[in-house]
This record gives sequence, C-alpha cells and structure tokens, in this order.
Amino acid sequence: MNIAVILEMAASAADRPAVTEGGRTLSAAELQRLAHLAADRFRGRSAVLYLGPNHPAYPVALFGAALAGIPFVPLNYRLGREQRDALVDRHPGAEVLDPAGLDALLTASGEPEPRPAPQDQDAVAVVLYTSGTTAAPKAALLRHRHLLAYVFNTQDFGSADPGDAGLVSLPPYHVAGLMNLLTNLYAGRRIVYQSLFEPADWLATVRREGVTHAMVVPTMLARLTAALGDAEADVPSLRNLAYGGARCPRPVVERALRQFPATGFVNAYGLTETASTVCVLGPDDHWRSLTSEDPAVRARLGSVGRPLPGVDVEIRDEEGTALGSGETGLVFVRGAQISGEYEGAAGPGGRNGWFATRDRGRLDADGYLFLDGRADDTIIRGGENIAPAEIEDVLLQHPGVQEAAVLGLPDPEWGQRLVAVLVGTGDPEEIRSFAKRRLRSSKTPDTVVFRPQLPRTATGKLLRRTLVAELAEPEETTDA
Repeated sequence: MNIAVILEMAASAADRPAVTEGGRTLSAAELQRLAHLAADRFRGRSAVLYLGPNHPAYPVALFGAALAGIPFVPLNYRLGREQRDALVDRHPGAEVLDPAGLDALLTASGEPEPRPAPQDQDAVAVVLYTSGTTAAPKAALLRHRHLLAYVFNTQDFGSADPGDAGLVSLPPYHVAGLMNLLTNLYAGRRIVYQSLFEPADWLATVRREGVTHAMVVPTMLARLTAALGDAEADVPSLRNLAYGGARCPRPVVERALRQFPATGFVNAYGLTETASTVCVLGPDDHWRSLTSEDPAVRARLGSVGRPLPGVDVEIRDEEGTALGSGETGLVFVRGAQISGEYEGAAGPGGRNGWFATRDRGRLDADGYLFLDGRADDTIIRGGENIAPAEIEDVLLQHPGVQEAAVLGLPDPEWGQRLVAVLVGTGDPEEIRSFAKRRLRSSKTPDTVVFRPQLPRTATGKLLRRTLVAELAEPEETTDA
C-alpha cells in the first residue's frame, strides 16, 4: 500500500476544502489532480527535494512523489547555501523544488490520465534529516508502511466535523509537519498552513479560520504564553492543542492551561525515526494532574504520557537488561510505525523490532513515561550521573529565569562541573543559592552564565553542543 491512498480516499469523500494558505483553498479532488500531473513530471527522477516553506504545493509534491514511486525529501530551506548544497548533492538526479517554483505545481493545467500508485509498502516514502543536536544530521528513512501504520492507528477516516480545521505552523521538514498533513487529510479536517510563526498572527489565524486543532513546539508555546501574559487566549474554536518535538518546561504548560481554559492539551512524544508520536499525555491527564492532591498524579504533568495502542515502551540499563517501574535507564520503543533506519546503514538500528531512542527515562507504576533528556546529555560529576533536566526544572522556578540549559564542562577534580546557561535576569550567586535549597550540593550549578537567547534548531530543540563549544573557552565563562 502507498500513502497516496490517503489522498485517494479523501478525494472520493465529500468535496470539502482540504488545504488553505494565503487566501488560496484547494479541495482534495483538486490536490489529487495536481498530484497526478506532478507525478508525470517527477517520473524518472531519483527523488523530489522540497526546499520551500509551508505552501499548498507541499501536499502536491508529497503525493506526486508517492504516485511516481520515488522518495520525498523535505529539506530545511533556512540552511546556509553550503549546508543546503551538501544535502542536495546527496541526491543526484532529484527534482529540486525551491520557493520560486512552487506555484507552478498549482497552476498545472490539463486532466492527467491517472496511473495506479506503486504498491510496494516497503519502498521509502519520505527521507527526513534529523535535527543533529548532538551529531551531524542523519537521513532517516520512513517507508510507506510506517507512515500508514501511524495514520491508521491514530485516526478514523472522515471522522472530523465539517467545519474542523487543523493549523499547521511547524516547518515542512519536521516529522510533525509531515504527519499533521497526513492525519488531518485522512480525518477530513481542512489544513490551514502558516509559513512563519508569530504569536499574535497565530492567535489571529486561529480566530479567523475557526481552527479546532493545532500543534506547536515548546518554544512556540512559551512565546504564546509570554505574549498573552495574564490574559486568556480568546480562541473559542480551538478544541485541541498539541505540543511536542522537545521537552516543555512545566511552568510553561501550567501557564498555558490557565490561558486556554477551554482547550484540551496533548503532550505528544515521538521522534523522526518513529514516524511521529509514540506516547501521549491527553487532555484529561493534564487537568487531573493540575488539580489532584495525589503527588504521583500531579507529577504526571511532567511526563509525556502513556504509549499509543500498538506501541511498546521498555526501559533498559546500559547492558540491555529491562528495568522495573520507577527505575531510570534508556528508552526503547517498538511498533509497526517505527523505522529506526538510516540511509547508508545496513538496516534498521533496532533488534527484534526495538529501537533505541537515545533518551533516558523511567516508567511509573501506571505506565506514564518520564524523560530525563538525551543519554548523550548526562553529566557525570564525581562518579554520579546527573540529568540536566532535573536541575533545569528547578532553575525555571526562579522568577527571573525564562530559559535554562545545564551543561557539563571538563573539570580536573570532579570530571565535569555544572554550568547553568540562563535567559533572564538575576544575581548568579542568589540563583545558585535558590537551586541549592532545592537540590543537593552535588547538583547545584558551579557556574551561572547569562545569554540573551539559547541556540536552538528551527523546531525548538536545544543545541547543547553549541553552548559547550562556546563555554569551553575560559574567557567565555563567568564564575559565581
């Protein structure tokens, strides 16, 4: 089966608007016609490289590639020329779509002679480059069966109400941007594309378009809550707001719940290699955690929820032995949607279907997954393993701290010393004292550094290696 079946099913249903952007609206039937015309253009190419922003041409190019039987490769159009050209060079013989050529996909004329889509479910449908926060980007291979497994497992076809609309403001090269297109189209929600995120414009778009569903990354949610301040969002149509793609500080979530009182919040945890979400903390869990007097239930607001049906999660130690509830180790996942495969590798990276996420975490007694950050981020100080997330959560409770990143830098005595890089204001010594009162001395930052902003990817993931490289120079640190 081929992902083009999603478009075929959508086009055969009620002729609802399918995609809206910049005043333009296309139905699923029109998307299908344009996708077949694009497929005629793409046949004989090795792949379709998409180097543009969110645009109605995005689904045309995706499904055109699927119908032509070649991979679709959305690239980060914000990259510098050297980085972008290096990725393009990895796909010789590909059709390259840049912003100047996107409208041509929408103005193609004629009625194509539809050809059946290739039915090899093991063929590569999409190649997504990982964000590369700790290493060079890798090309993750998502096959048709992975994408369809996620869509069919999480959505009911045509289940959306006639007026439902999903706002997609995540970039097209992010796995959530891709999957939001597929799931919304399959469910029958109109997709509203937004090319650039700005809080006031995002809120205005939700109101103007009657958006019922949306997804943001944590930095976007933080900017929304900061822009709203003490005011409520006033978005009566918005029933569901999902956030994910990176770790979201609890104070941001609590503030958002107060500002969007009529909206159901969903924390979605997944990776590029897992074809999007594998665990979900749903709306009921959010409100129950916020109001419960049970400490274990309240703590779940800091979790990423429980695995989706059909997805297994296991915590293992460094030797690969499965751990019990409450024990922290490496997070492994398994399921039909999970690829774990990279271009140039011999095959899927997992054994017996299990994929190592390279995240550290634990499961509580009821199966809620709590993440401690990336395994590569673990700080070893005096032989003790320290999760930066634990310290960052405490620092974010300080009224002067807006963002926090805790790093380990080389130290001749302790192996690594703790450096807190903060966005905000305050006295470094007072902030250290604030942290020490809530943490053990061994987890109190040795150094506090202020920055106007933290380096992040376009999807909000913290670039710790950039900070480590900056702070490795002695003159860049400020000891408190």
